Amino acid sequence: MEALLAADFWIGLFKIVWINIILSGDNAVVIALAARGLSAHQQRKAIVFGSGAAVVLRIALTVVAARLMQLPFVEIIGGLLLLWIGVGLLREDDSADDADRQTARTGMMAAIRTILLADLVMSLDNVIAVAAAARGDMLLLILGLAISIPLVVFGSTLMIRLMDRFPVIVTLGAALIGWVAGETITGDAVLAALAEATPWIHYAAAATGALLVVVTGKALQARANRSAAA
Repeated sequence: MEALLAADFWIGLFKIVWINIILSGDNAVVIALAARGLSAHQQRKAIVFGSGAAVVLRIALTVVAARLMQLPFVEIIGGLLLLWIGVGLLREDDSADDADRQTARTGMMAAIRTILLADLVMSLDNVIAVAAAARGDMLLLILGLAISIPLVVFGSTLMIRLMDRFPVIVTLGAALIGWVAGETITGDAVLAALAEATPWIHYAAAATGALLVVVTGKALQARANRSAAA
């Protein structure tokens, strides 16, 4: 109880919430993309369940994140996984007809799985910053991340509305996932020497990842539309 009254506790709590506001923007985009094809009722469920489970996942990750980030090939595998997720989300963007949207509405669990999988990869570096702010205080860590849930939920809901109004945001969101994927790959321990010798490779890999997701996703989307038309 004394800890809750200490100024350091509230300062630490503010830091964790603020870090999550800053670092969870890309996660909100992933959640919005994954839940966009669902009905309004299922969207709310997918966003709340996905965000809540993702926060629990982050708490668990905090314990092992620092060690995981030092293992070779972990971030390369994670980056490749993000590329796959980004392409899949863009390919499944159904700006076509209502029948396609009705089929997509049955995939709430698939949307939640996508949210968790993407958050697992994208949160490895984020949780290190959160753990540093918590300084080993688990109560502070859990409270800070729990408070962040409504922020991520609100951000995801807003992104879905914007995507419905401005479809180009879907493409930009997929490009963002590709960008993060490129950054993640170059951040791997195996490529540390290369990244240090050539600082520009970080941005080159990020831009390549964004371009790869958009081009591949659009190509697969066009092929699927041609098959449906035939």
